[in-house]
Amino acid sequence: MMYRRFSLMTCLSIFLVLISFKLQAEVQVKPFVLADSNSNNFDQTLENTRKKLASAGFEILGEYSPYTKAGIIVFTNNELRNAATKSERGGYGGALRVAVTELEDEVEVAYTNPRYWSSAYRMSSNLKSVSDTLAAVFKAKTEFGTGELVLSESDMRDYHYTFMMEYFDDPSQLAYYESHQQAVDQVENYLAQGAGNGRKVYRLDLGKDTKGKQMTLFGVALDGRDTDDCSSDQYIMGRIDRSSPRHTAHLPYEILVYGANVEALYARFRIAISWPNLPMMSSDTGATFLSIMCAPEAIKNALSEVAGAEEESRQDQK
Repeated sequence: MMYRRFSLMTCLSIFLVLISFKLQAEVQVKPFVLADSNSNNFDQTLENTRKKLASAGFEILGEYSPYTKAGIIVFTNNELRNAATKSERGGYGGALRVAVTELEDEVEVAYTNPRYWSSAYRMSSNLKSVSDTLAAVFKAKTEFGTGELVLSESDMRDYHYTFMMEYFDDPSQLAYYESHQQAVDQVENYLAQGAGNGRKVYRLDLGKDTKGKQMTLFGVALDGRDTDDCSSDQYIMGRIDRSSPRHTAHLPYEILVYGANVEALYARFRIAISWPNLPMMSSDTGATFLSIMCAPEAIKNALSEVAGAEEESRQDQK
């Protein structure tokens, strides 16, 4: 009897230890990291941010201001470039973003959390050394962006917002060309023309992924026709980015030239990974997915124009 009781207690202890190990392994991740800001001056903070990136060996790919007192810098380094080629369609993870946002009484600095976004993009690396470098350079204070929702790295590798909504491997197919170079040239051409009211923020040429597909990543600012254009960056952010810290580093959207095809992450996925806890119907601030219901298709159509898709075929693409 003693032996049996001992065995049951031993099994229970082992089970609890295993559960503990699993919980430790499944560390919670959030989309953004709030950094320390030593200045309440927007322009000075933006300049300090550039200097910090350069001092840490990062290359600035581009930057833009989607609206007043918001600045976004996109950056990369060799580790990010290499990691992007080690998984299927990993090009989306070849760059990270840091945003400077001026509020009424402070200036916030926040950057995209490498561990979170690498998981969302199903990369083979969780970019720990990049995370450690950024945390040291920017004196990271806290991760944010999920509210009370608890998400682990493994959760993010198979993330979608809710039933019948898109996953990472359900991108919008925007256009098709005869070669990778032709596709890249066409995106460059249409961006130069301002197609879809889009502007080029950056271009990142990468190698082939694990499927042997050449990848080039573009960052695209969407200005919209006016402030009521559902595709515009200001439309989206004005309706759902209402809490502090701000999610400004959500922008810009990406276009991936993947082989000879041009694609983009569908907006219901791309927006949701920046606001995984955004309610569908109601919130204290009024920020809901319902408030931007027109945006996913509008963003897809705008990016389709940037990609050079034929007008009559856009409504049939996804």
